[in-house]
Amino acid sequence: MSRKYKFHDQDLPYFVSFATVQWIDLFIRPTYADILIDSLRYCQTNKGLQIYAWCIMTNHVHLIIGTNKNPMQDILRDFKSFTSNQLRKAIEENSQESRKKWILWMMKRVGLENGNNNNWQLWQQNNHPLELNSNKKIENSLDYIHMNPVKAGFVSEPYHWKYSSAIDYSGGNGLIDIELIQ
Repeated sequence: MSRKYKFHDQDLPYFVSFATVQWIDLFIRPTYADILIDSLRYCQTNKGLQIYAWCIMTNHVHLIIGTNKNPMQDILRDFKSFTSNQLRKAIEENSQESRKKWILWMMKRVGLENGNNNNWQLWQQNNHPLELNSNKKIENSLDYIHMNPVKAGFVSEPYHWKYSSAIDYSGGNGLIDIELIQ
């Protein structure tokens, strides 16, 4: 892995982004997005995850994060591992999931191709952390995260997207408690 894609300074915030394998549109179902939200809250409470901004899209997640306890790479590793297992279970148990066979088949197919897995995979392996060591980088990352649903054509205003911290930055209260970047 390239040196530029690692967490170096745990005292700085980082922009991270990660996606489902084959860009499967999993988070069009609220029940699956809720698993991510619950896990992020758990990481905040139990692992020291600081969330400054977030957005869950249909097939990927953007975060600006920091830590006051565990190393960020460990938190993300555990988050992705836990949510992968929980999401797989939720998909398997969801009798209303019309894409169940296809999603599980894709996860198995990709997992079998990757020797780092136990026969299935939900998340692409990279996070591409970007150190936010300047106000310009922070501002650009905040704009990128919050404008993602607008550019995708899902909403006309960033704060209309339920699964985003844009609500918090617009004076409201979103689904996850965050630390606002001033």
